[in-house]
Amino acid sequence: MQATSKQKSAISNVESMAKWMDSRFTIPGTSIRFGLDSLIGLIPGAGDFATLLVSGYMVSILARNGASGFVVARMALNIAIDALLGSIPILGDIFDVAFKANLRNMKLMQEHYVEGRHKGGAWKVVVPVMLLLVLFVGALAWVSYRVFVWVFNL
Repeated sequence: MQATSKQKSAISNVESMAKWMDSRFTIPGTSIRFGLDSLIGLIPGAGDFATLLVSGYMVSILARNGASGFVVARMALNIAIDALLGSIPILGDIFDVAFKANLRNMKLMQEHYVEGRHKGGAWKVVVPVMLLLVLFVGALAWVSYRVFVWVFNL
């Protein structure tokens, strides 16, 4: 699948945003790159939510420009991982520097257009993720219940 000029323009704009979000700056004296995602994420709560919105906006642009359901689902999974783990104070900001969800999503998009990979529907990503999510929420509910029982038995 070859990208049209409109799609190429949209992809180029999103690539620029992804670089600003994930790798625009370098820690002096190292080769470690980071972006606005890591900096804005330092603001408790609001920072992580703001970067989640920017990442979601970038994926919506790519979805409107021909990304398959499979690619969009994988991109959404990258964003969800980044948002969940990135929201952990301090450790989440270190995770943001290492994970770079937006650049991962751009790689997926390039593979989709240039190599013709990642075609098809989202179900082969969504179903396993939903099953894991149900298991995670169930485990969290069980742990919460056990803590609740333990606290009120003291």
